[in-house]
Amino acid sequence: MRKLSVASYFLVILLATAACSKFRKIEKSPDWRVKYEAAMVYYDKKEYYRASVLYEQILPVVRGLPEGEKVQFYLAYCQFYDKLYLLASEQFKTFYETYGRSTLAEEARYMYAYSQYASSPDANLDQTSSVNAMAAMQEFLNRYPNSAFRDKAVEVIFTTQAKLETKGFNNAYQYYRMRSYKAAIVALNNFKNNFPDSHYLEQASFLVVSAEYKLAQQSITSKQAERYKAVVEHYKEYIDKYPEGKYLRDAEKLYTDSLEKLSKFKNTNT
Repeated sequence: MRKLSVASYFLVILLATAACSKFRKIEKSPDWRVKYEAAMVYYDKKEYYRASVLYEQILPVVRGLPEGEKVQFYLAYCQFYDKLYLLASEQFKTFYETYGRSTLAEEARYMYAYSQYASSPDANLDQTSSVNAMAAMQEFLNRYPNSAFRDKAVEVIFTTQAKLETKGFNNAYQYYRMRSYKAAIVALNNFKNNFPDSHYLEQASFLVVSAEYKLAQQSITSKQAERYKAVVEHYKEYIDKYPEGKYLRDAEKLYTDSLEKLSKFKNTNT
């Protein structure tokens, strides 16, 4: 068994060396047709790195030839499958800008947007690529409203929207956790305006009430009455929208205490 195992190991090494040697010969060939045919074989075998190397070599030569369209298109897919998403998005963009009348232009526009989406990171990181992906996918739907990719495009938009909502809420909530209550109030209100249908909306509304209350506690005496009034106003907004809300009991405590504080201010001033 051990002899067989060692023999198998050397056979694998031998085959890999032979395959590498064959690829090097193709890579050095002066005939672009040899590279083109080999790249197509590598692509079909899902050896995307080798295919992309050959496609990149012959791309300047085949521009303007019938093969140029396929080379540009498959090169983009090679980079996509190798998870080089931003490079792939640029290649797909180059394709539909160069071959706008091609039957593959619609797919290339979709893949341009989808590659942007695939490159977007987790919600806690910068979401520039998510914003770009959503805009590109919406532009795709506007151009091809009856596309075969329509359902996937809509799904991408919804998924990206949810990620942006999470990012926006977390950014606003971070101010609250850092006790920067004035900044938190601004950020939370901006979030509510930007995402009026978000599932974070009730929590954001309650956090505005809480942030106003905590800001009032921190404020100098001359500012407290004004800020406790803000607590009362935001509580009323919360209770109007969420009469049986998840945070109702906590919001009522802040509201009741704010009324008591305002009553004391009134008695002091009279």
